[in-house]
Amino acid sequence: MPGHDGSEPAIEATGLVKTFGDTRALDGLDLRVPAGSVYGLLGPNGAGKTTAVRVLATLLRPDGGQARVFGHDVVHRADAVRSRVSLTGQYASVDEDLTGHENLVLLGRLLGYSKPVARERSAQLLAAFGLTDAADRQVKKYSGGMRRRVDIAASILNTPDLLFLDEPTTGLDPRSRSQVWEIIRAVVAHGTTVLLTTQYLDEADRLANRIAVVDHGRVIAEGTPGELKASIGAGMVHVRLRDPGQREDAANILAKTLDAAVEPSGDAVSLTARVTDSADDTGASVQASRALLALADAGIVVDDFSLGQPSLDEVFLALTDKPADRDLEAAS
Repeated sequence: MPGHDGSEPAIEATGLVKTFGDTRALDGLDLRVPAGSVYGLLGPNGAGKTTAVRVLATLLRPDGGQARVFGHDVVHRADAVRSRVSLTGQYASVDEDLTGHENLVLLGRLLGYSKPVARERSAQLLAAFGLTDAADRQVKKYSGGMRRRVDIAASILNTPDLLFLDEPTTGLDPRSRSQVWEIIRAVVAHGTTVLLTTQYLDEADRLANRIAVVDHGRVIAEGTPGELKASIGAGMVHVRLRDPGQREDAANILAKTLDAAVEPSGDAVSLTARVTDSADDTGASVQASRALLALADAGIVVDDFSLGQPSLDEVFLALTDKPADRDLEAAS
């Protein structure tokens, strides 16, 4: 089946099932990943994201369904799949007692490169990832961000057609996360497809061309970040009041003028409502303006009022009926 641009998809999975005892980690998962893109897998703790990656990377054998990577069946053509993919898991897999340079040379030799070529490739990647100055230091002396960068460098020594990145920035500080994001963009710019699982919704929003939301081993929503946000409403109204004693009255006014459920959020003076365009084609911005005027007419002082596109966090909450999980996914 052709991809979105007419080419063969990087991944095509239909009805994938994987069980661990009584636990059904994958329960009929369907997935279609266009080649040459960043595709995000989002889901709460235990949703099946890591299990899906392990099946697609041929590390686990599915109990049902079918999956193909660049047309190769992950069970019957596992060697062909492995020749075209690389996987970086949640934790660095390089040898901490070796230097960054030694790690990459060793892996290059294992991939069949001659020693001069392995050394040259190591130097190229260390330079590209901003690690030249640390090339001769043991990896155990690297910061978390540096370890993650050398780990990704190891994954692309032999440039893969498909790179699985499972929670690539877990535990990193904001600066290190940004550096990893730039590396991912550079990898894709050179033609590699990336399947990204992440616990950070802003990461998926910034990087992914398309996103699949996974819950209980199934894809429950799929689309571009913009499409997913639009699917739950035209906008989100956020209100911050001066007087917390007026919150109940404010909630009633917002519910009436916006014709939407209003939820307390954050602290004792905050309210949030999801707005959809009304049946008479009144836009979300017009409805929000009427709501603000109604609050003023009722003598309710508003310190902050905003209307914006729903965030992926709000999409996540609406689709899974639970907040975005910041914990790591279970090993299964």
